[in-house]
Amino acid sequence: MEFLTDYGLFLAKAVTLVVAVVVVAGILTSLGGRHRKHPKGHLDITYLNDSLGKMRDELHQLLLPAPELKKLRRERKKEEKLKDKKSKADRSEASKRRVFVLDFKGDLRASAVSCLREEVTAVLSQARAEDEIVVRLESAGGMVHSYGLASSQLDRITKKNIPLTICVDKVAASGGYMMACVADKILAAPFAILGSIGVVAQIPNFNRLLKKHDIDYEMFTAGEYKRTLTVFGENTDKGREKFIEDLEDTHSLFKEFVQRHRPDVHIDNIATGEIWLGERAITKGLVDELSTSDEYLVKCTEEADVYEVKYVLRKTLQEKVGIAAESTAQGVVEKVIEKLARRVPFS
Repeated sequence: MEFLTDYGLFLAKAVTLVVAVVVVAGILTSLGGRHRKHPKGHLDITYLNDSLGKMRDELHQLLLPAPELKKLRRERKKEEKLKDKKSKADRSEASKRRVFVLDFKGDLRASAVSCLREEVTAVLSQARAEDEIVVRLESAGGMVHSYGLASSQLDRITKKNIPLTICVDKVAASGGYMMACVADKILAAPFAILGSIGVVAQIPNFNRLLKKHDIDYEMFTAGEYKRTLTVFGENTDKGREKFIEDLEDTHSLFKEFVQRHRPDVHIDNIATGEIWLGERAITKGLVDELSTSDEYLVKCTEEADVYEVKYVLRKTLQEKVGIAAESTAQGVVEKVIEKLARRVPFS
């Protein structure tokens, strides 16, 4: 009985806390609507040469004996002095090649394009013809119009005659490959997935189920092909033919797009919807070199300044409150479980 009383009091406190959080969230949400003038995000730039250098130095400190570490430091100082003298003599550092690294991790809607467009705009405002833009791409594809926009963002780079390299460590298929093929050079890990140059659409139909339960479904359209296939209505052969015709047309556009950017590939051989791993994709002309993004970027740091550029979206007040509420609720649940674990012995 004492356990039930304690548990009831604890549960009441927990519910009160959750209700309080929800009320505060509602108030903050209403207030948040008044503050819309803040920037929607900001650029986060990391100098990768320094990052890699720091990791290398940390390993040296852990692994090298003291005499070798001392010698290495002396050599490093000499190299830095020589570099400084050279830069003062001819000011060559001002024109040193730069590599800008962007990331794109795509979902079905290519949501990351909202950040990609900002990153491309920022980098193009500074990039020169001798610089390079590297995009680490990961996507299994998704909606045609969404990935069409993402591809167009990358096409802005090539139109400015800035070298564009796409690195595929895991997957760039379907819409993902639509983006990748825009590049001047495509690198892929040996077992990365590429290809899937095809179009697919799946639509369930519940018309027979509705008829079975004597449920009528009516749809009115103006325009012969405003709706070809529907979820609840009765589909016709004419509608199916038009739907397939639209799919074939989209596929033709996809093939033309790939052929335009990769003129050396045999498009009819690769536009079958099949996928290939990196080792096979290179023989099909879908990839130029086999390499991971890490390997490529480490090489770049040896001769260029490498900058990782990320556009970080500013979280709205509602999102911040949602994260806080989720964290609070999770904490309450954990406390309840902990309380029960202390009271109830497990057999």
